[in-house]
Amino acid sequence: MGATHDQAEFVFTEWHDRIRRRDATALSALYTDDAVLESPLVCRVLDTPRGTVAGRDELDRFLAEIARRRPSEDELPALYRTGTYLFDGETLIWEYPRMTGGGVDQLDLVEVMELDGPLIRRHRIYWGWRGTEHVIANAVGKAAPDVGAGQYDKF
Repeated sequence: MGATHDQAEFVFTEWHDRIRRRDATALSALYTDDAVLESPLVCRVLDTPRGTVAGRDELDRFLAEIARRRPSEDELPALYRTGTYLFDGETLIWEYPRMTGGGVDQLDLVEVMELDGPLIRRHRIYWGWRGTEHVIANAVGKAAPDVGAGQYDKF
């Protein structure tokens, strides 16, 4: 397993472009059929206690929901990154920092992907304090719909 630097750069560029376009089908094409994705967002989006999806069916369902629910830039600025990444021949890592280049707060995430050629075999998404607060607020909004009803319908 592993990947070349060109394959890692392809995943780095294409994953970002495809999530920005909310193209779940194109995103899915970047993953192996037996890929595993881990994120606290899985619990919120799929209403499951498990923060992972595994295999094509679960992954496609999750990616379709993410693409459908991703807030607009006006609602929740997101997806600014510096354009740099780290790659060691197998693991690709980059950050969406809390503070954007324009000084706006966004969800802070770190993407960690284990590659098999130009495909993602394992994807872990780590949320920073601002992102974690967003996930917690979403869970509270779902548990107590009278408090901020409708405010957290996206993620």
